[in-house]
Amino acid sequence: MTDHRPTTITAQPGEPFVDIERDFDATPAQVFRAYTDPELLPQWLGPRDLKMELLEFDPRSGGGYRYVHRGRDVEAYFHGVFHTVSQGTLIIQTFEFEGAPDQVCLESVHFTEHDGLTRMHSHSVFPSVEARDMAMASGMSRGIIDSYERLDELTF
Repeated sequence: MTDHRPTTITAQPGEPFVDIERDFDATPAQVFRAYTDPELLPQWLGPRDLKMELLEFDPRSGGGYRYVHRGRDVEAYFHGVFHTVSQGTLIIQTFEFEGAPDQVCLESVHFTEHDGLTRMHSHSVFPSVEARDMAMASGMSRGIIDSYERLDELTF
């Protein structure tokens, strides 16, 4: 197993935001591709014990997505719209867990070169502090950490 870099997840009390920062030993173009390639995304996004299936995936400005994570006794659907997809540098999208309808999150993901690595910074805005707290309590941190460790293991 690869030695993994730390994933920093910040969710300040009383604020409806989650910030995630992670460095990858890959180029910004490679990490961006992992986010936008329908062959790569299911290989890394989500907890290790769940299998991801893309149901819809159009990673361009104005496109959308829908996917499901399945595992033993688990079936969780997610969907959203890509608002901005700037090649290699930025993705802005909505994110909605279908088990909590009308709790749409707005996410921006930036990819920058930093000391020979790619720094990924994600900023998520939830509709309320309560919605953010519910997402965090649902095991979101485990899914995030698993995802980025799995992304580290990809062969680009």
